[in-house]
Amino acid sequence: MKNHFTCLLFCALLALTFCTNNEKPVRYGEVQSQLYLGSSDHQPLVVGLGGSEGGNAWTSERWKRKRDQFISEGYAFLAIGYFGAEGTPDQLDRISIDAVHNAISEAAKNPLIDSSRIALIGGSKGAELALLMASYFPDIKCVVGIVPGYAVFPALTLSASTSSWTYKGEEVPYVPMPWAAVPAAMKRDLRSAFSIMIEDKKAVEQARIKIENINGPILLLSATKDEMWPSTEMSEEMMIQLKSRNFKHTYKHVAITGGHTESLDHFDVIFTFLNEHFKK
Repeated sequence: MKNHFTCLLFCALLALTFCTNNEKPVRYGEVQSQLYLGSSDHQPLVVGLGGSEGGNAWTSERWKRKRDQFISEGYAFLAIGYFGAEGTPDQLDRISIDAVHNAISEAAKNPLIDSSRIALIGGSKGAELALLMASYFPDIKCVVGIVPGYAVFPALTLSASTSSWTYKGEEVPYVPMPWAAVPAAMKRDLRSAFSIMIEDKKAVEQARIKIENINGPILLLSATKDEMWPSTEMSEEMMIQLKSRNFKHTYKHVAITGGHTESLDHFDVIFTFLNEHFKK
């Protein structure tokens, strides 16, 4: 998640021109998915969304113990790869959130799954996707965002001139990447680069994810020493956002002391939240 994101964003900020590419990416709308099931009936479905590392991260051996834990806790688990996996787009560029949602809907038709209980869990750009999707699709009933952002950010391409996501074929508004962020990026200080990006308050407001539209509880885990982007500060802003709009579901932010990947060692917090506020 971290190294690939660093490389792509660094290249994007060094691009000579921010040209607009109007052609959809190759294999646009293609998604890879793998469903893992327990043996019981009416299993709630948890959907795992990887980040900027690409591929279908949740199918890897690294995540097998976590997948198995979800199954042992009584959940079905759907691993989704939306770029960098076989048969999907090569880059995180204008990914169709409708296509990702369709893959979830197809999996939820399995007779062992309770289609009225669908939760998304994603880290970094995957958290951005999870929050964004849940704000559009009311059948998503819970979101866990690990080191999330509060707005949509650019595609991870050389030009960084397109959105990361599309909805109904149209690009979702995003916070543009200014030249002012280049010096920080050249030093590989990505946190500062993102901090410069979000100084454009008008752009942030236009690209802000409307998490108040999410139809269920929200858990955010951030990193207090996040070297990638200010996940703790953005998570705190989302808590304010929900409170100011009288969000009717449970919402919680847990700030983990450490860097961008530290939260991955705190799945106990995630399981407690899901079992208390989603599973039942």
